Amino acid sequence: MSRAPRRAAFAFVFLTVALDMFALGLAIPVLPGLVQQLSGRDVAGSAALYGAFGTVFAAMQLVASPLLGALSDRFGRRPVILASNLGLGADYLLLALAPSLSWLFVGRVLAGLTSASVPTAFAYIADVTPAEQRSARFGMVGAAFGLGFVLGPALGGLLGHLDPRLPFYVSAGLSLANATYGFFVLPESLPVERRRPFELRRANPLGSLRFLREGFGLARLSLVAFLGNLAHEILPSIFVLHGLARYGWGEREVGLSLAFVGVCSSVVQAALVGRVVRGLGERRTLSLGIALGATGMLLYALLEPAWVVFVAVPFLALWGLAGPASTGAMSKRVPPERQGELQGALAGLRGVAACIGPGLFTAVFAWAAGSGRSLGLPFAVAAGLLAVAFVLARTVPEAPPA
Repeated sequence: MSRAPRRAAFAFVFLTVALDMFALGLAIPVLPGLVQQLSGRDVAGSAALYGAFGTVFAAMQLVASPLLGALSDRFGRRPVILASNLGLGADYLLLALAPSLSWLFVGRVLAGLTSASVPTAFAYIADVTPAEQRSARFGMVGAAFGLGFVLGPALGGLLGHLDPRLPFYVSAGLSLANATYGFFVLPESLPVERRRPFELRRANPLGSLRFLREGFGLARLSLVAFLGNLAHEILPSIFVLHGLARYGWGEREVGLSLAFVGVCSSVVQAALVGRVVRGLGERRTLSLGIALGATGMLLYALLEPAWVVFVAVPFLALWGLAGPASTGAMSKRVPPERQGELQGALAGLRGVAACIGPGLFTAVFAWAAGSGRSLGLPFAVAAGLLAVAFVLARTVPEAPPA
């Protein structure tokens, strides 16, 4: 691509990720309450069910992500991204209409399968971005995540206050509109001569994870990424439940607090990642981000008042320095024709973490709530995981010359 089409393509990928995250964020404040309503259980009793919903969502992503990564290496990025957006729109309609807990469960299965296009979006960016600029671009896409979570949870909380099903209808409309927009404006980024034959061994979770052992330093970086992803699962798993139980929040307060998380994350990803990586390098930026994230988790764990959220969230937002630095460092270690495979493998790591995390953190939360222990205990567990990741990150070797 020439420079102008590259900019236009990146702008679309930024927008499509932001819209996907906005649609996902709309549902976050209302899904736990909908699970509680359809199951007829209290907050502690529905926590295990909500954890199971998160686990099955992650398991489907684990299966679909390497498959979509391998398909995008074979057929191109554009068809995979568009098909995923269409599938998400159909799934949100199903969630909006779900009459029972079992139908809601089916909806989460389909959501996990169809929302696995983000790795393909990262591969698209790797296709159209020089290696030395990728960490900054990955940070900008991280800002799209934050932007979606600025507006999504806030609006989802307000809409859910009117009708708990309404956010799902809005999410469906946004996903379908996104697919329509992409059909007309998104060019293909992967030339035919750089495509690879489809191989089943690369399209399954175990095969894709084996790939992470092949490159220089990839194995250690992937372990650091896995521990960070596992710790991060505490936020989608119990942030809403924690606000309801510890602070007595409703959907509106949860939505606004998540919007604050999104604002802080967007500022870090858009304004700081590129500058910090240029100043410190990817390896030191990775360590710094993890250390700041662990600090935020400890603040949540040790301090009780609700205002702690506004102190801890900026630290958690600065944790966002670690993700783009890690992804950029790994992307440099992989040739152009295998970027889709890399992003599929990284998504597989996130999928494994997301299979373990909801069950782990909701179980710790339910035990703490039921036994009268501090509800900050799950955040102490997350801080411990990040401490291990920090030690490993300090031993990652520098990337060899290109």
